[in-house]
Amino acid sequence: MKSLESIYNSILLENQNTNIDIELLKSCVIGTYTINDDGSIDVDGMVRLTNKYLTKIPFKFRNVSGSFWCNSNPLTSLEGAPNSVGGDFYCSDNQLTSLEGSPNTVGGSFGCNYNQLTSLEGAPNSVGGGFYCFINQLTSLEGAPNSVGGVFNCSNNPNLPYSELFKIVDRVRGDIYYSSHRTLEDKDKIRRDRDIKNVLKDDELGSLDV
Repeated sequence: MKSLESIYNSILLENQNTNIDIELLKSCVIGTYTINDDGSIDVDGMVRLTNKYLTKIPFKFRNVSGSFWCNSNPLTSLEGAPNSVGGDFYCSDNQLTSLEGSPNTVGGSFGCNYNQLTSLEGAPNSVGGGFYCFINQLTSLEGAPNSVGGVFNCSNNPNLPYSELFKIVDRVRGDIYYSSHRTLEDKDKIRRDRDIKNVLKDDELGSLDV
């Protein structure tokens, strides 16, 4: 079985621009880890890669039982992120333009705020807690999770049409924030507005943007 150091060194050789201290990297895995035959890493515990000046995730994680934090870096990709995370997943405050590479399932909350996203393509299939995508460049909520167990906050995306809420209102168990992070949207009103727009479209009375 390969050691964590050998995996790190092989990646370091492939990318001479990666500037990560091995001791700091080892300290990012809080718990126990297993190196799989394909080089991926399972973690029984959590991973904290916050504020490491990473432009890429330097390992290929597979399953993490706890939380995974890679926020506050200049990441441009989530390649190497786990397939599943039992706790929270935060990739906020990076330079992401896509969520491709995100975990398929997140047991806790998912935060991708303070990036440069224009859509949610690549987001997890299901999120057990809240979903936070405020302060981006979103023009669409296409690709949003099929289920969100908590809050859905897409506020402070000035180019995001209100009608995009029609796509996600039935998938979100918690509150929805759109116009402001302090202003709770009425989910029943969103559904009524969606129905009105569908009727107008069916009656060919125009394409009113509610």
